[in-house]
Amino acid sequence: MNDQPKGSFTQAVKAVAWSFFGIRKSSGQAQDIARIKPAHLILVGLLGGAVFVTVLVLLVRWVVTSGVAQ
Repeated sequence: MNDQPKGSFTQAVKAVAWSFFGIRKSSGQAQDIARIKPAHLILVGLLGGAVFVTVLVLLVRWVVTSGVAQ
């Protein structure tokens, strides 16, 4: 039936990281779609977005409290 190996959670992390950068070959994207479970992509995407926003908030707080912004 489906001779392609199943995708792992780390493959989902890599696929989401590539999508955050916005650079990916269409062949790689097609392989990701065929292998990775949608639930993994949703979970990793939400976690990646939360980490990204948290890092931005911490960076802004650091810049404002350190006086660099003045």
